Amino acid sequence: MIGLLKGTVEAIYEDRILVDVNGIGFNVNMPLSQIETVGSLGSDIKVYTYLSVREDAMQLYGFNTADSLELFKLLIQVNGIGPKGALGLLAAMSTDDLRFAIMSGDSKTLSKAPGIGAKTAQRLIIDLKDKVSVRDMLNNYSVNNIAPSSMEPGSARAEAIEALTALGYSNTDALRAVKGCGADDDADTETIIKLAFKMLV
Repeated sequence: MIGLLKGTVEAIYEDRILVDVNGIGFNVNMPLSQIETVGSLGSDIKVYTYLSVREDAMQLYGFNTADSLELFKLLIQVNGIGPKGALGLLAAMSTDDLRFAIMSGDSKTLSKAPGIGAKTAQRLIIDLKDKVSVRDMLNNYSVNNIAPSSMEPGSARAEAIEALTALGYSNTDALRAVKGCGADDDADTETIIKLAFKMLV
């Protein structure tokens, strides 16, 4: 169906934008945090979209990155979290923070999103914890100008994360420490682990 729109911003509303694609206007529901980044009226825009089809409505949901779209698709698979709930989560926190919260079982943070209660947050963690992995984070995060290739599975940083988790640290803590330790792109695994330890103590 409709997976991507390229056009100009015709109108900006509180919960959606109107995108003009060759003279056809598409109403696209978006997280508020992403609506704030679309630019001014008349500016060019590329929106990754998901078309929700129900008996009584067809609605288009849009995101400024493919990563946000993929996470949205995972969220709406969870019982009790519809498109509006998923938008609320993506508006309340970044995709990075959302993954961290899911992996670390942080239901308190998740339940701060509008429409997400404690029980729904727990269900979200249970359903998605195995679907949100360190590999997802390695492929999607870019912190401290680290080259994406240096974070690929099998790299020194990936090995450092695996070593730290083997020592009992959570995936979330290990990833945060490795990504924030300030190691050079060509640093070896041992050096990265030593620097990461300083972030963990």
